Amino acid sequence: MIETFTALFFAHVIADFVLQTAWINAQKRRAPVMLLHGALVLVCAQAATGQWASPWLLALAAAHVVIDALKIWGGFHHFRGFMVDQAAHVATLAIISFYAPHLWATGLWTALPVLLPLMVLTSGLLVTLITGQYAIALLMRPHGYRIRNNGLREGGRQIGLLERGVIFALILLGQPIGVGFLIGAKSILRFGTATRDQRTAEYVIIGTLASFGWAILTAEATRRALSILPPLEIVPLLP
Repeated sequence: MIETFTALFFAHVIADFVLQTAWINAQKRRAPVMLLHGALVLVCAQAATGQWASPWLLALAAAHVVIDALKIWGGFHHFRGFMVDQAAHVATLAIISFYAPHLWATGLWTALPVLLPLMVLTSGLLVTLITGQYAIALLMRPHGYRIRNNGLREGGRQIGLLERGVIFALILLGQPIGVGFLIGAKSILRFGTATRDQRTAEYVIIGTLASFGWAILTAEATRRALSILPPLEIVPLLP
C-alpha cells in the first residue's frame, strides 16, 4: 500500500504544482480547462505507477476534478480552503491506495524499487518549495495589503524558497541544529526592517514562522517516509 501511495502522491504533486500553470489555475472555471487538468492528473498517475489502463486511476482523476470544482465554485480561495482541498486530495490518494494496493506491484516500475525513495525526495522538495510558497502566500495575503514593500522585486519569494530549501536539506542530512542558526541569522538581518514599525515586525514574524514551520514539517514527513521505504542506494556498498 505504501508503495502505491508514494507513487500516487508524487503524481499528485507533479500534476498540481508543476504542470498546473498559472493559466490553468486561473481558467479552471471553464469545463475544457478543468478537463485538461484532470487529464494531466490521470497521465501523471499512469506514468508514476506504470499502469496505463487501470479504472482506479480514472476514478482518481474524476475525484480530483470534483474536488477542484467544489473548491472553485464554493469560492474557497483562502488558506483554509487550500489546506482542506489538499487534505481531500491526499485522502483520495489514501483511499485508492487502500483499495488498490497492487497498482505499484503490478506496474511497469516494480522492478525498480529505487524509484520510490526518489519519488519521496522529489515530492518532499517540491512540497517544501512550490506548495509552501503558494500556501504561505495565501496565508499572508490578508496582511500584505497593509505592508509597504520597498525591497527587491520577488525578493521575499526568493528568500522563502532559499530558506525552506536549506531547512529541508539540513533536516534530511541530520543537522537540525543548523535550523536554529538559520533562524538567528534571519532575525539579525531583518532586525532593522522589523523595528521600524510594528506592522512590518508582525508581518515578518508571521511569514518567517510559517515558512520555517512548513519546511520543518515537510522535511520531517519526508524523512519518516524514507525510513519505511527501501533504502536509496545510488552507489553499491563496498564489501
